[in-house]
Amino acid sequence: MNYVTGPGRPRDALTSARRWLEEFVQAALATVVSTWGSSPVPVGGQMAISPSGQFEGSVSGGCVEAEVITEAADVLARDRPKLLEFGVAEELAWKAGLPCGGAISIYVEPLRRERDSAFLERVFSARRARTALAVLTTLATGERRLFDASEPMPTEIAQCLNSNESRLLSLADAPVFLHALTPPVRVVIVGATHVGQVLADLANRIGYDVVVVDPRAAFASADRLGDFKSLTDWPEISLKSLGLDPRTAVVTLTHAAAIDDEALVEALRSHCLYIGALGSVRTHAKRLQRLAAANFNDADLARISAPVGLPIGAKGPAEIAVSILAEIVKVARETRQG
Repeated sequence: MNYVTGPGRPRDALTSARRWLEEFVQAALATVVSTWGSSPVPVGGQMAISPSGQFEGSVSGGCVEAEVITEAADVLARDRPKLLEFGVAEELAWKAGLPCGGAISIYVEPLRRERDSAFLERVFSARRARTALAVLTTLATGERRLFDASEPMPTEIAQCLNSNESRLLSLADAPVFLHALTPPVRVVIVGATHVGQVLADLANRIGYDVVVVDPRAAFASADRLGDFKSLTDWPEISLKSLGLDPRTAVVTLTHAAAIDDEALVEALRSHCLYIGALGSVRTHAKRLQRLAAANFNDADLARISAPVGLPIGAKGPAEIAVSILAEIVKVARETRQG
């Protein structure tokens, strides 16, 4: 059975905004800049709105989207940004997934092709390079300043970017929203097995980038992997070519020690976010002996989650994939990388 459906996650707000700029010349971008209470959409969540009222993304659990779309039409007509404040009533909040009620502040800004295309290209260029980008927007005027991780920036901005935290700031007595745009978590799956196929699909659907590594031609076929990016060199070459950054999770699934061990060696030499290895307790004990012989110490080896995944009693490829992805999400959130 082929479990893979291929990349099919919905477009995110910025991707749709760029498409609508090309198609309609203008679009609106709504961003959650503050929340109070329990919110299903965190600060930094975005929704793009076309001139015809189409939208992509979300700024709440559904309770304020219609009003935001209405306000977006006015923002586009006036070509001026607007800060919307919503106090969410208890009954409405419950339906929207805000059981304690609360408040949401949403900043709606107009985008125009001639003025804002360069801004969006800078954002997507940073995504392609897996470089973090801080976007500072002065709420009163819509003026933006961009900082990428490679350039000097004020300490407060650097701290937010390093912790993947978007929030309101006050600079020169003016309210400013700092949007930390960090690259998606990337899941490098070593082994195009049934578990790997399901894991690739699930990770893709929650917005993670996916790369499948398998030097075995029978496993790494287009029929098995669909449109997912795949590398067919051995892990030493493939993982080095990718560059395992702090937002990359590596999962080994082949059950072939020669392949899995090579991938684990590369992962342990990096500062990657997460390392997981499929296999029983007994299998992992033997694996640790081999890695110790390769001069990895106890602290290094403790980075490997094995048996991989949260202990939910998973059975079969789909449930095992769910447990693995859940563990990656947990680690990413705990380290503020999600």
